Amino acid sequence: MLHLRYFVAVAEELNFSQAARRLHMAASPLSQRVKDLERELGHELFERTTHRVDLTPAGAALLPMARDILERVNSIPWRLSEAVRPRLERLFIGMPAGVHPLLRERVRLLEDDCRGVCELKRWPGTSADLADAVHDGRLAMALARLPVSDPALEIIEVMHEVLGAAVPADRFSGRASVTLQELADLSYVATSNDATPAYFEEIDARLNSAGVKKRIRVKMADYSGSSELISSGIAFSMTMLSPESPMHLYRLDNVAVLPVEDFQPTLATGLLFRSDRAGADGDLSGVAARARQIFDEVITV
Repeated sequence: MLHLRYFVAVAEELNFSQAARRLHMAASPLSQRVKDLERELGHELFERTTHRVDLTPAGAALLPMARDILERVNSIPWRLSEAVRPRLERLFIGMPAGVHPLLRERVRLLEDDCRGVCELKRWPGTSADLADAVHDGRLAMALARLPVSDPALEIIEVMHEVLGAAVPADRFSGRASVTLQELADLSYVATSNDATPAYFEEIDARLNSAGVKKRIRVKMADYSGSSELISSGIAFSMTMLSPESPMHLYRLDNVAVLPVEDFQPTLATGLLFRSDRAGADGDLSGVAARARQIFDEVITV
């Protein structure tokens, strides 16, 4: 290794004196070490004249090989440390669409708190799919819109979000709120069942009993289709009232979100674990304990 280091220094400097200074040694012993290497390999590596030093074809061929070998040797301490370093288990937390920033901040706190214990990563999905994934063990935990009916799951309520009506803004210009009667001649936009939290079925039934009979059902899971219909003035939907909610990113021009005077629904979000995994003897007991501490207070917006 030392002989290769000496060779590379001379090959890069093409000057024995400069290479010796770089290696913190005298030029004479450096020249002798290079000659020893040439003798061992059976090839001259440098053409030496009084005024210059050049690589021979053999020297030019050796240089990239020597650099590669030295790079590999230099990386041994790092590679060895990586080889014996304990590997952290990667766990996933399910995230439904439109998670409020305050709740997302708690997820970040949990990620930070788990560092050194596991790698906690996020996984998107609908609430129903995320609950199924927790049940099946594909996810360690998940945030999901409630209600979730699965006796195998531990459910911690973590957020309550007041809902309002997303309505055509020009129709309710200057208004601070609306009533159910004023919404009756608009169509209520309901997304497909696989994309809609189960709680919205209850909202649909409540609106129907209040005289809101017309329905438009869209299959788009990203909520942009609903906003198109509302902006055009023919429909309304129910969404998070808080202006900080990411759901407001789907709002187009001519869409306003107003509270409903005679209807104040609240959407609850829960943190789901599989009970046997999150219990005292479960494989997720430590992570679950951290999560219970971070999500100990219900956020209401």
